[in-house]
Amino acid sequence: MQAQILAPAAVLVVWTLIVLLWIIPARFGAIAKLADKSALAAKQGVRGNDLEGVIPDKANWPAHNHTHLHEQPTLFYAAVLILAIMGPDAIDVLLAWAYVGLRIVHSLWQNLVNKVPVRFALFLLSTIALIVLAVRAVAATLLADPSALPA
Repeated sequence: MQAQILAPAAVLVVWTLIVLLWIIPARFGAIAKLADKSALAAKQGVRGNDLEGVIPDKANWPAHNHTHLHEQPTLFYAAVLILAIMGPDAIDVLLAWAYVGLRIVHSLWQNLVNKVPVRFALFLLSTIALIVLAVRAVAATLLADPSALPA
């Protein structure tokens, strides 16, 4: 069961890298279409935040989502590792997959449509799955029978 709970975490890592790659055509395509590039040309060492308000908002959405994939999911990775060590149940694996599936749908929604009410609902559902996983990780550690732990 340990490997099964690690699979959703591995998928989320790969998804995060896909979103990272999504930023490249979104931003460079928008920069190439800029009629007035003087705002960027005047700056040395331009960063992603410098593009806010310069290129269309939609071109920045993948970067915003990539940032989100480095925030709350860090807690997911910790909970999954704790559960993998302690010996997850089938419900833990199901919750991990639910979290990852919801985060991927959240990413697609944010990067393509970005209507906040739906995005928030997806975020809320994934957060609930994460809260349950975290509580189960706490229970697995606080209530652990040392003699029953995996070798």
